[in-house]
Amino acid sequence: MSQYNRYGGSDSQYQYSQQHSYSAYDSQQPEYQEAPVKPQRLRSNSSGSRSATHAPATYNTDIPSVPSNLSAARSGLPPSSSSYASNSNAPGSSHHPSHWDPNASYDTSPSASLYDPAPLPRSGQLNANPSQHGIDLGSRDPTYDDHAMQQNYPYGGSAAFQRSESYQSRRPAANGYYSMDDEKSTYSKHSNHPPGSWNAGAPAMPYNDMPASHSMVQMGQPAYPPTPYGDYEMHSQGMPEPNVSIGGLGVPGAVIAAAPMYSMQHQNSTFQRENRDRIMRKRTVKRIPLQDGNLVLDIPVASSISKSSNNNPEFREMRYHACTSDPDRFIEEKYTLRPWLYGRQTEMAIVLTCYNEDDVLFARTMGGVIKNIAHLCSRSRSKTWGPDAWKKVVVIIVADGRKKANERMLKVLGLMGCYNEGVMKDHVLKKPVEAHIFEYTTRVQVTEKGEVQVTPCPIQVVFCLKEQNKKKLNSHRWYFNAFCKMLQPNVCILLDVGTKPQGTSIYELWKSFDKHPRVGGACGEICVDKGRGCVSLFNPLVASQNFEYKMSNILDKPTESVFGFISVLPGAFSAYRYKALQGRPLEMYFKGERLHSGQGSNSIFEGNMYLAEDRILCFELVTKEREAWLLRYVKSAKAYTDVPDKVPEFISQRRRWLNGSLFASYYATWHWYKIFTSGQPFLRKLWLLFQVIYNLVLLVFSWFAIANFFLAFYFLLNASTSAAGSDPFGGQGAAVIEIFQNIFIAMFIVVLVCSLGNRPQGSNFAYTSAIIIFALIMGLALYAAGYTTYLAIKAAGLTHKSGWSVDNIETLFKTSGFRDIVISLAATYVMWLVCSFLHLEPWHMVTSFVQYMLLTPTYVIILSVYSMCNTNDLSWGTKQSNGPANDLGGATGSGSKQDGKGEMVEVKIPTSAEDAEELWAHYRQTLSQPTAEVKQKRDKATKQEDHAKNFRTNLVLIWMCTNAAVVIVFTSTWWNKYVRNRIYADAVRRGEPIINPYQTVIFWSTAGLSAVRFVGSIAFLILRLFGH
Repeated sequence: MSQYNRYGGSDSQYQYSQQHSYSAYDSQQPEYQEAPVKPQRLRSNSSGSRSATHAPATYNTDIPSVPSNLSAARSGLPPSSSSYASNSNAPGSSHHPSHWDPNASYDTSPSASLYDPAPLPRSGQLNANPSQHGIDLGSRDPTYDDHAMQQNYPYGGSAAFQRSESYQSRRPAANGYYSMDDEKSTYSKHSNHPPGSWNAGAPAMPYNDMPASHSMVQMGQPAYPPTPYGDYEMHSQGMPEPNVSIGGLGVPGAVIAAAPMYSMQHQNSTFQRENRDRIMRKRTVKRIPLQDGNLVLDIPVASSISKSSNNNPEFREMRYHACTSDPDRFIEEKYTLRPWLYGRQTEMAIVLTCYNEDDVLFARTMGGVIKNIAHLCSRSRSKTWGPDAWKKVVVIIVADGRKKANERMLKVLGLMGCYNEGVMKDHVLKKPVEAHIFEYTTRVQVTEKGEVQVTPCPIQVVFCLKEQNKKKLNSHRWYFNAFCKMLQPNVCILLDVGTKPQGTSIYELWKSFDKHPRVGGACGEICVDKGRGCVSLFNPLVASQNFEYKMSNILDKPTESVFGFISVLPGAFSAYRYKALQGRPLEMYFKGERLHSGQGSNSIFEGNMYLAEDRILCFELVTKEREAWLLRYVKSAKAYTDVPDKVPEFISQRRRWLNGSLFASYYATWHWYKIFTSGQPFLRKLWLLFQVIYNLVLLVFSWFAIANFFLAFYFLLNASTSAAGSDPFGGQGAAVIEIFQNIFIAMFIVVLVCSLGNRPQGSNFAYTSAIIIFALIMGLALYAAGYTTYLAIKAAGLTHKSGWSVDNIETLFKTSGFRDIVISLAATYVMWLVCSFLHLEPWHMVTSFVQYMLLTPTYVIILSVYSMCNTNDLSWGTKQSNGPANDLGGATGSGSKQDGKGEMVEVKIPTSAEDAEELWAHYRQTLSQPTAEVKQKRDKATKQEDHAKNFRTNLVLIWMCTNAAVVIVFTSTWWNKYVRNRIYADAVRRGEPIINPYQTVIFWSTAGLSAVRFVGSIAFLILRLFGH
């Protein structure tokens, strides 16, 4: 056999590349390694050397398997048993004992590139016997080439044949040829090669009946892994499986399951439910020992997402914890996480909090996170990141309540291998489970369209499904006090499900911490998801919020970042340095959970303040004693989020935001002195004190916002009709002003009454009507401002070309109507425009400015009135569940113990990869059905409550409006003129006093009613006198 292969390298070079190019998940694993020692590559001295021609390369290991006995791991002794049996019979692997090999030595060389594939058994040049239905691959004839072309064989010789695009996607290799993306080959179904190897040497009939001893050769052109993951050279014979760069699943982006075709016939929900029940009945009852008193299970994942031939349990098994402890006692109760057991240093922990978000929103957020982690892996020149960057990032998903979580979102996690409903238990030895924790390093993602794909890199996932709904603060307590306390990350990234970070946003946030050691917190720019083709901007509510978000990111956040104190780092997309949060900041942050659960004080002020607990966290972080942390705004870190597009959801969301921000601003202003107890430099303290004064002025203006808005409206209308002989309303200016002022007051009363007793969901028509009417009022005010500008220009003589002189321009600026109204308003709008252009983001001024201007009264009046009228409501708009459930089954035991193990319990769980595969197929089948449009329904009690409140509100409004109408009509200027000029014209000429006719009616009606009662009283006396 030739000493040099056709790709330009020697066989000895090939063996060397094999020995030093294996990823962590493409190698045989030892069964146990002491934790938490940093894992190193283990190489057995007892393994004999083989020739470069026939021997497979030595398998090196980077990652140990998770020990099944935690106590042994901590004490440094080998466990008595392990669920991760060493597969010493795997092809091409050296034997690893089930315990530490005393003859083993450590190789301290750095880990190899991530995507180096595991080698297959090497083979020499094949000269098969034609009598055994084989062919001579060394000298191929035209007959075979013709046959191969007809059968569409993948072949990388003189001509590149490819499979049908309808079967799978193709990817060009380094030499331009196309090679296979999927290890499943229809041409090698009867091959005895190890699982995950593609046998292209066994063609379809009539060449498919090869004996087991028949030597195969890789025929396809070897494909290189996607750059920049793994820098190595590919060599000749015994090549790895083409394009299978992640443990046999395929290249990044390879489709495992196509997007569902909703046009197909749908199966009803009854069938899906019966199928699920059948799978659950197949579970097996097993007796297993508790680990340090905790139920910890390692469950095989479906073969569809774990096709690698290696024996690494990180990718082959999912770990489940039935956690019965409070998050604050997670470590004390001896719970662990796999990254800690592997001894990995966690640089970044990303938390995704969710309540009942659907599968599309989750896939959107998770897809953004995966792209960001892939970007970290691509930074090959970074000192921190690189091909193994995924080992330094842990994605933690916290769902707030098992029964509140969206079923389709859970099934998406099931397709990723991070969830298995068949293993969950609600009690462990009569102790209720607080959270179900699933751990798995997944290589699968589900797109928004429902397509199951291979991820660009492995993702370490911890999924915490809380048994009860205890709100977002409790979810963050699990994240910070349980998981981060064990993982000790450098940077904590906070995301809400529904927020999608852009491809490099997480790296940009992390870089602000890496470059500036005093940065304790940072946030990026949250943008409104405008939909495809910006179609969402046709909704005025979405467009106004788009403008509001943009101007906040252009004016507010940069200004506060200069001061070093950003009033709020939005929980939807922000980051903190974990070290900076220790101590008082986290203590004050989680104080709100006790208040909202009734365990703290009954102060309504504190309760509302902790509706914006992220503002409290920011203030406590900057003013932390004897420390000098700063907050930064990172413009380059962008994330997109959905905003409410319906009035009730919009009002409910802003109620919590406004109340929380108002009372948190009071708190920060009242505790201004904490600035001087912090470790900030003296000049920074003065700068922060100036910011406190600035925020105090904003607080005063926000308190009087409604009065200022009404007076501005009133002054603008009066200014437009103040000039003699000029009326923008055709001589009816006074009547128009009076009517719209009364409408303003009337709509304010309507909003006030609705806010005092009704939910926005129950008064949608009233609130929507108020928004429309207030928009008309705002349009009238803008028209009046424009007409006032015209009058000022006309008075200065600038309406003609000859009038444009220096004196006339000076006169214009001296005119009060132009100077006090026009210049101040124009300056505001011009500054908005200039800043938008300087930030290279002017398009919101075109697409959303008008909508925002018309809805300004909604922000100033409707939202403010509703929030102030509901300061007694300290909820987040969700109902907290009460008590543990008993529908999952528990882990029961008799108290007996096995030698060297914990207490034995009986659990009913899936035990094989086939069971997991069947459940995975069920998840896939369920998600292939279109989401049924579920309208927001209220339960019977809520409907009755809303009906009663609506009746009360309508009655009060009718009563108030009819009384107000009478007052408005008979006190109006029009009625007074009518009385003077029509009814009492003669009396006016004679100089007699004028009595309003309605007053006459009231007085005589009162007298008449009194007369009736007088007559009735006299009649009663007369009848009583005669005995009746």
